Amino acid sequence: MNRRQRTSRSGPARIPSATATRLRWREHAARVLVRLLARVPMPILQRAGAVVGGLIALVPNRQRRNALINLTLYAPDRPASALVRMRDRSLRELGKTLFETAPLWLRPPAEALALIREVRGSELLERAPGQGLIVLSPHIGAWELAGLYLSTRGPTAIFYKPQRLLDELIVDARKRAGARLAPITARGIRVLLSALERGEFVGILPDQEPREDKGAVFAPLFGVPAYTMLLVNRLARRSGAAVIFMFAERLPRAGGYRIHCLKAPPGIESEDDVSAASALNQGIEQCIALCPEQYLWSYRRFRRRPLAGRKLYTGSLRDASAIEIARRIKKPRS
Repeated sequence: MNRRQRTSRSGPARIPSATATRLRWREHAARVLVRLLARVPMPILQRAGAVVGGLIALVPNRQRRNALINLTLYAPDRPASALVRMRDRSLRELGKTLFETAPLWLRPPAEALALIREVRGSELLERAPGQGLIVLSPHIGAWELAGLYLSTRGPTAIFYKPQRLLDELIVDARKRAGARLAPITARGIRVLLSALERGEFVGILPDQEPREDKGAVFAPLFGVPAYTMLLVNRLARRSGAAVIFMFAERLPRAGGYRIHCLKAPPGIESEDDVSAASALNQGIEQCIALCPEQYLWSYRRFRRRPLAGRKLYTGSLRDASAIEIARRIKKPRS
């Protein structure tokens, strides 16, 4: 029997692809790094994160360009120097977010929750018997801590996008206080709806750009059309659940965290899709206004543009170019 015959009878030889091998090594290295960081005291982690974020702000790169574009859309009338300073502060806060995530994932829930110094608006988390509550947590401050805190307040289902790296670790971390994770699929949406019908909490990150094949419309965010999910509206209308916003603000000098709970703007349950999406984005803006430097400004929130809309996150990495691109978008047409 020749080599070709052996191959045809037993099936093709399974040789791991170079991509799969790289992913395994990256997964292993990331797990080792996360477990090491989880052992480091939080003040040291936050200082180290601020240093790394400061280095990102020093060297021209897409992260800092995208952050400056988004900040200019948020506050187009501020001087360029003020926008750059705000961008640099936000990248230092992003560095803190990245470094502090490891202990928030891996340390015992009680130890992580002990870092919460204050909860503002906690009465908004109270539910009538059998009444579900939709809790929206934008990417501000320590959103992993916000999710952990929510899951300790009662049965919770969290909408979750599976990750390419560290997915199993992240799932275990988010479930360790009792939360159930619902994947971003039709089945996951049914899990959320069932949780609301049982009077439970549902946690959703509301400021990510939806996929093209999901229900979404363009609605203003900072006065710029943003492709915005309709999932919150659909869940609220079908279940009758109330909607609030919640996030964890990082306090200065490693002083812990403050949880903010805010009422959702009226109209988020509207039958008109654009009105509902506009109310959702208005709620995100209200959260950002409380601590704008801690928002995830480097995320390409306006990547998808309306027809004939100018692309945003392209071109030169220079600060002046980034500001000019954003100001052209915000400039009213004559």
